[in-house]
Amino acid sequence: MKQSVLVLCTGNSCRSQMAEGLINAKLGDQFVAYSAGTAPSGYVHPKAIAVMGELGIDLSQNESKSTELFRGRYFDHVITVCDSAKETCPVWLGNAGNKTHIGFYDPAEATGSDEEITAVFRQVRDQIADQILTFLKNSN
Repeated sequence: MKQSVLVLCTGNSCRSQMAEGLINAKLGDQFVAYSAGTAPSGYVHPKAIAVMGELGIDLSQNESKSTELFRGRYFDHVITVCDSAKETCPVWLGNAGNKTHIGFYDPAEATGSDEEITAVFRQVRDQIADQILTFLKNSN
């Protein structure tokens, strides 16, 4: 049986969306991932969609979701990817199995040229792939 993973950030537009896509694409035989935000932005960032598309992972149909959508549901793993979500993690998630914080810079805050901003999104995507996928592989 697959383990369930909920990845949380504040806006659910970049980091948690990329983590959800990476987990489902790379570890989908062992895990099923979902993502949500404590204060959802209402959209998935176009650059997150673009850099994930470079890996053949399609986020274009994903939606920014509230943690409320998952109220009362048990998860084997809850991973917060930003400090704000860690601090405002919903109390009802207390029944989750393994709660872990693995923080990443918010690429939506990157400044510079279009290419420089895209490079930051790629860097964060690759850090998420390295750290979260490694963490989950070692959690079994």
